[in-house]
Amino acid sequence: MVAQLPIKTFLRVDSRLVSLFESIMNWIPLTDEAQLSTISTRSSEKPQVIFKHSTRCSISSMALSRLERADATDAIDFYYLDLIKYRPISAQIAELFHVAHESPQILLIQNGTCTYDESHMGISMEEILEQASK
Repeated sequence: MVAQLPIKTFLRVDSRLVSLFESIMNWIPLTDEAQLSTISTRSSEKPQVIFKHSTRCSISSMALSRLERADATDAIDFYYLDLIKYRPISAQIAELFHVAHESPQILLIQNGTCTYDESHMGISMEEILEQASK
């Protein structure tokens, strides 16, 4: 079982944002390529979402903020990938799930495949929830 850790344990960008993350979303840090196998396997039981975030991009920060303000659900596991620290994982995601790399980007993984992906201002919790319910 992968422990769900508050984002503060691995993101040290802005202490104000870190505190916000802790109180709203329970992100699972994506820090190792081996986790991709777990995500793929678990997606047969429960939808898995990967959010690829560039900590240096204002559009990515806006997309993250919109996700943080929305109502998430425990019916989906949400993974957070820091693209600056873990760029090779992003390349592995593109290869494994057959999606072009974008940043920011959200991927919905169900039954081992990416059933939905979106980037930039198209990222919304409402759409993620709608796509996951199909």
